[in-house]
Amino acid sequence: MEARPQEHFVAKQRVHLPGSLRPDWWLGGGLAWEGFSLGWWPERRGCQAVLLDCSSHVYNLHQKNGFTCMLIGEIFELMQFIFVVAFTTFLVSCVDYDILFANKMVNHSEHSSELVKVTLPDAFLPPSVCSARIQQNGFLISILVIAGVFWVHRLIKFIYNICCYWEIHSFYINALKIPMSNLPYYTWQEVQARIVQIQKEHQICIHKKELTELDIYHRILRFKNYMVAMVNKSLLPIRFHLPGLGDTIFYTRGLKYNFELIFFWGPGSLFENEWSLKAEYKRGSNRLELADKLSARILWIGIANFILCPLILIWQILYAFFSYTEILKREPGSLGARCWSLYGRCYLRHFNELDHELHSRLSKGYKPASKYMNCFISPLLTIVAKNVAFFAGSILAVLIALTIYDEDVLAVEHVLTTVTLLGVGVTVCRSFIPDQHLVFCPEQLLRVILAHIHYMPDHWQANAHRYETRDEFSQLFQYKAVFILEELLSPIVTPLILIFCLRPKSLEIIDFFRNFTVEVVGVGDTCSFAQMDVRQHGHPAVGPVPLPLHWGVLPVAGAEAQAEVTHGVLPGSLPVPACIVARLRQSS
Repeated sequence: MEARPQEHFVAKQRVHLPGSLRPDWWLGGGLAWEGFSLGWWPERRGCQAVLLDCSSHVYNLHQKNGFTCMLIGEIFELMQFIFVVAFTTFLVSCVDYDILFANKMVNHSEHSSELVKVTLPDAFLPPSVCSARIQQNGFLISILVIAGVFWVHRLIKFIYNICCYWEIHSFYINALKIPMSNLPYYTWQEVQARIVQIQKEHQICIHKKELTELDIYHRILRFKNYMVAMVNKSLLPIRFHLPGLGDTIFYTRGLKYNFELIFFWGPGSLFENEWSLKAEYKRGSNRLELADKLSARILWIGIANFILCPLILIWQILYAFFSYTEILKREPGSLGARCWSLYGRCYLRHFNELDHELHSRLSKGYKPASKYMNCFISPLLTIVAKNVAFFAGSILAVLIALTIYDEDVLAVEHVLTTVTLLGVGVTVCRSFIPDQHLVFCPEQLLRVILAHIHYMPDHWQANAHRYETRDEFSQLFQYKAVFILEELLSPIVTPLILIFCLRPKSLEIIDFFRNFTVEVVGVGDTCSFAQMDVRQHGHPAVGPVPLPLHWGVLPVAGAEAQAEVTHGVLPGSLPVPACIVARLRQSS
């Protein structure tokens, strides 16, 4: 074995795993097989190069149910993008809507004296005319060019991901002894236990003798732990006071993407790589200079968002139209249903909580949360909904009866449209009429919700029946229609938030990453809150925290224990897996 300086890279261990798999992969060097290597990352990487990429890919492949499912899903995403662009171009340039709406007669010269039925292909323009209309539309051509560049970027990313996941696929089969056909039936805890066992037997993570479950959690959730801390500290500008609307939360996928681009992985981000914060951000001597640099970078990204706003807005509208129109027709009341908001998913997320664990926990609280929100249906709105449903239903009943008697009624202009709109209106009105046999108990429902979301401010207690409590909870549990509307507005609002709201917080952000970043041996830089160190971040009123023996919650005492990280406290009622609790007890 050739020894090399440890500060530059770790000596390669010639331990042969099953199938001649060597530990270079776990260090980021790729899967090394007898005779050749599939490595896609630099082979020489130090102890800090340990495994954010690898851990995340191992977890993602498990959550996507194996290599084949992941591959097919990625291919369909590429095809979906092509379909949306091509189909929209066809609708804009290749359809004669005068014929489609019967505003113009179809010219069938051989049947000029006969009544000819119009078919759908009659409304399609000839390929030559369609091509000419596309070429004459400069705006459309520019959109197609940008869409093509974006699709090529996604294709390159797809090819890279396939190469990475193929190595993970081989790791599952040869090292973990889990065939892809059985992977959907393995829990993540079982996969994680096998990784820990392989570390004990073959030292795939050379810098540490033991690879703990907490190490794996930190590597997978490094950036997400930072986001959870920043949201809980109200460091990110996502809460606004709007005239007439009061306190409003605006946190969309586009805004979240820009935050992560700025902080974690974009060009010039705060992180040197996926596991290490840049050295200059760990020192306080040049904080003002770094804040100015970050402010300028946020400004340029905000300007880029502003320039791309029309294109992103068009895409958001098209995607929403193609995604939700059929659902709205089939289930008109679906937009009146509720879902956990993106802000709620981040605010209620615990440190070191994986995606599937968060989804499972919030899903268990979905039904009681829906019942709780339904307690607040306005009596006045119920009366209006009942009467509107009666009037609309009466007209709908007559049209349906006429259609049953003679189906030619549907040929009358706008009859089918009227029937559809009346049906949607009746369904929407019915959603505002509560079941008269249900008895609502807001206090009990809110306590059931608390058992799952592990969050309840002091002023909610004994006030579950008040509209103030309901309004605050609705920020976490919003209407599906509000979620869609926010996503549509995101391309317009995001650049404004970045330029006018995030930039003034540049110095606070620099201080946050310096003050709450710790370097963990074999893991890299992580958010200090994710270390679960109650002595460092706990509240004095809480005192020593007895660690439970089972998978459960870290109990906290007193009303102030429910305070947020803003006040220097770990979020109250923080559930911790047994494996992590054991490690915490050992360190205590």
